[in-house]
Amino acid sequence: MKEKIIGTKKNGMLMLLLTLLLYVLAIFYCGISIAGSALGGNVVLITVSIIWIALGWIFFCGLKVLKPQEALVLTLFGKYVGTLKGEGFYFVNPFCSSVNPAAKTKLGQSGDVDAGNRKSGLSLSLNNEGASANMDLGSKKISLKVMTLNNARQKINDCLGNPVEIGIAVMWRVTDTAKAVFNVDNYKEYLSLQCDSAVRDIVRIYPYDVAPNVDTTGDGQADDGSLRGSSEVVVQRIKKQLQEKVTDAGLEILEARITYLAYAPEIAAVMLQRQQASAIVDARKMIVDGAVGMVEMALEHLNESHIVDLDEERKAAMVSNLLVVLCGHHEAQPIVNAGSLY
Repeated sequence: MKEKIIGTKKNGMLMLLLTLLLYVLAIFYCGISIAGSALGGNVVLITVSIIWIALGWIFFCGLKVLKPQEALVLTLFGKYVGTLKGEGFYFVNPFCSSVNPAAKTKLGQSGDVDAGNRKSGLSLSLNNEGASANMDLGSKKISLKVMTLNNARQKINDCLGNPVEIGIAVMWRVTDTAKAVFNVDNYKEYLSLQCDSAVRDIVRIYPYDVAPNVDTTGDGQADDGSLRGSSEVVVQRIKKQLQEKVTDAGLEILEARITYLAYAPEIAAVMLQRQQASAIVDARKMIVDGAVGMVEMALEHLNESHIVDLDEERKAAMVSNLLVVLCGHHEAQPIVNAGSLY
């Protein structure tokens, strides 16, 4: 199904005025005929006036109002006629009906949340049939604006089998209204399901954090890719796969972003201890490397300055004392010997 733009001119106001004028003339002619002013009037005109008064309202059904970034898909007795695009006041075939199977679908996305409830409440408070008809018509319109789908958090096992929770926000819009309406049953639900599938397919390729001997690119070589450190790469792959899935539905994926990423609650505490232990080991390694360098520098300066000559046993004792001072958690409490060591 290919989108076909209706080239109807924006002549809705002209048709509205013409229809109202014909109503006024028909009522006036029937009125004077009943009053006896035109008893010899044309019977054909009287009959036409009565028919127009009874059925002329049908032409009001052909009046369509569109705001910026809105579209209306029209069908005539089940056949796709075309799509109205662009703001304006239009007149189309009164027997055309608008189609939007996703009109009442609420996915927690921009422009959808409680919009239908607010409109329904407004129509009830007005208690006006015309206002209600306008509200129903508006519900069939397709928004061409950029929408945001805030996908629910999913629990997925990464490539190491660790369960992680991840949430994705997707910015999208409708580009082909005919495909969106006729190629899929409900394009909003279709997008949500395809987003779930794409996230699950991509996340299971990566580890949560950098892990050895893991290939995330598919080139057969281990790399440093991870969900936490390569978020831009991950969302680009999700966007690409999602776009391939929703192209047939007439949708365009503009951007994808990770909104939430964490280990699942059942292993979060254990993984936190693991991260803390790894951080402690790295910190200790750095402290020891620095302390060894400082001890080596101190011994070299003592030998170069000939301040004191130390045998191997004294050097070992000095190295031990310096390492205790430099690597300890707490400040050392030295014992000062004021007498001779011998």
